[in-house]
Amino acid sequence: METLDKKPITIEATINASPEKVWDLLTKPEHIVKWNNASDDWHTPSAENDLRAGGRFLSRMEPRDGSSGFDFSGIYTEVKPPEKIGYTLDDGRRVQILLVSMGNGTKVQETFEAEQVYPVEMQQKGWQSILDNFRKYVETSKI
Repeated sequence: METLDKKPITIEATINASPEKVWDLLTKPEHIVKWNNASDDWHTPSAENDLRAGGRFLSRMEPRDGSSGFDFSGIYTEVKPPEKIGYTLDDGRRVQILLVSMGNGTKVQETFEAEQVYPVEMQQKGWQSILDNFRKYVETSKI
């Protein structure tokens, strides 16, 4: 997955839920808006998801004070429920998400290409925080 100037970064979490539950809560917009933030002062007020190869997704991410924000968006390149998602962000970076059944849980592994603006460590920490928030959401969800 590595390209000449885009360093791949991998994050992961083991979630106490089936791959099917993890998949549903990871991909449905009504759930994305509940977990997609790296810290409590940010949120995702809206999300759209056309979950198929060639389909687009968009999550609007903003600080809760409304002072700024950005669209996290791209096009799916591969969708294999409940095991794998591949997509290309609108800036050209590639991302791969793998869901691996681990007995009573699911290991989620995300590999993404770093962008050139922020330090790699900051990007890794931010993406890991979002994944950790997702893990908490799944494990406390009654669904």
